[in-house]
Amino acid sequence: MGAYTLSEQKTRTTVDIYGQQYSIVGTESISHIRLVASIVDEKMREINGKNSNLDISKLAVLTAVNVVHDYIKLKEAYDILEREMKKKD
Repeated sequence: MGAYTLSEQKTRTTVDIYGQQYSIVGTESISHIRLVASIVDEKMREINGKNSNLDISKLAVLTAVNVVHDYIKLKEAYDILEREMKKKD
């Protein structure tokens, strides 16, 4: 294993997502990891509020589908803006 640069050093933190504790290791800051976990938790609770009979596995999959959907929509909007900016150059 090679040496990590300062920006690649791994951090470990424990987060709570939907009542479960998870130990997360990553190269992002602890605050970033906690923000991501908070958004996942919030999305799971939002979906559960609309569909309270889902088991945890289905809830997790629906959460993943919703988050990826949001990501794709944002990426499409970003790509459109980027193309428009290039046209102006």
